[in-house]
Amino acid sequence: MLSANLSAIFYLISGVLFILALRGLSSPETSRQGNFFGIIGMIIAITVTFLSIGNFSTGFIVVLIFLLIGGLIGAFIAYKIPMTAMPELVAGFHSLVGLAAVFVAIAAFLNPEAFNLGSPGNIKLGSLIEMSIGAAVGAITFSGSIIAFLKLQGIMSGSPITFKGQHPLNAFILISIIVLTYLLCSTQSSNLFWILLAVSFLIGFLLIIPIGGADMPVVISMLNSYSGWAAAGIGFTLENTALIITGALVGSSGAILSYIMCKGMNRSFFNVILGGFGATEQSSSSQNKEQRPVKSGNADDAAFLMKNASSVIIVPGYGMAVAQAQHALREMVDTLKKNDIKVSYAIHPVAGRMPGHMNVLLAEANVPYDEVFELEEINNDFANADVAFVIGANDVTNPVAKTDPQSPIYGMPVLDVEKCKSVLFVKRSLSPGYAGIDNDLFYKENTLMLFADAKKMTEDITKNL
Repeated sequence: MLSANLSAIFYLISGVLFILALRGLSSPETSRQGNFFGIIGMIIAITVTFLSIGNFSTGFIVVLIFLLIGGLIGAFIAYKIPMTAMPELVAGFHSLVGLAAVFVAIAAFLNPEAFNLGSPGNIKLGSLIEMSIGAAVGAITFSGSIIAFLKLQGIMSGSPITFKGQHPLNAFILISIIVLTYLLCSTQSSNLFWILLAVSFLIGFLLIIPIGGADMPVVISMLNSYSGWAAAGIGFTLENTALIITGALVGSSGAILSYIMCKGMNRSFFNVILGGFGATEQSSSSQNKEQRPVKSGNADDAAFLMKNASSVIIVPGYGMAVAQAQHALREMVDTLKKNDIKVSYAIHPVAGRMPGHMNVLLAEANVPYDEVFELEEINNDFANADVAFVIGANDVTNPVAKTDPQSPIYGMPVLDVEKCKSVLFVKRSLSPGYAGIDNDLFYKENTLMLFADAKKMTEDITKNL
């Protein structure tokens, strides 16, 4: 068994490694190093916690069994999961973090002696406040993440689910959570504790259902923040330094990322927190629009346009991820470069279904980092580019975000691909994007639709080039 001083030192080292991990993950160039620091930090934290168990005859064996079970399940999922399913996997893991916080809070409330928090009905006030906050945030994280998972998996509609009086109800429930926490700390009633958990689970559902599918990347980031704060709250209950540090890092970094994404999408950060993000009604013009004619072409047409271009901008999206077309795309770009054609990549902040989704896929295909640009860096270049090659991106290129105040994506900055001389749009059909609205870009005079699987179409274009 490790001494308290040794445990504190090793927890501090793991905390420093987590900070270095976040620093590394802030840039694609250093992300692999950041991941390495995070892995080492977590190994140290788990090992120290494992060696700090006092009763080796029972507790040690029980923890070892569950550690092996959880580790094997996690390793299997990580090995088998495709990149397209990464967003819902993250949402699922967030739900487990929240549920773990709830279980720890329940254990601490029912058996406070085991945690040196006092006795039933006479728990330390500070510990009870920490426990209540951790349990409430954990419950919100769990139920909210379940809804996010169902929406991302397609089991539940990605469209906003709204009803009359939704925001006043959410406000009332949030106020009631504060009141219940105060009463629980005053009376330490077990009935109030269970009511607090039930109400927290409920508000988690209500906060996420009005959020539209196009805004799901921000939801993932927000739930990530919630899971961190839940972990930090329970860390205080357990008096575990590593859990406090890790939870605070995850909570604050998730909140900062959510704020940055909201700012980049011209949304209100407080609407995200209160569950109003993306809750506008879809306009009838988008829902009931008659099918308009589009110009469609094939790989030979696309190759001809790109071969005669001086500059091409690639706009990757979720369709590229589904088709696993990033490697084929890299081969096509290499062919274009051999013909002295300037090529760059434009990444929208919420392309794909979680922050950084497209960056990871392009890095997997060894796309040079200096060719990948964020929206604000490249948006002005579309007007001077000859061809925009949109491969699977939909909502993030939809001009309706600038023209229709009733649209769920109105006000969200989009990539100005329509300003290019020619737009090549690779898509299986004219079906709407994840936000559930029609894309006006399909019907522009300078747009040529390439109806096919993204990978096959890209490979065919490369052959024609």
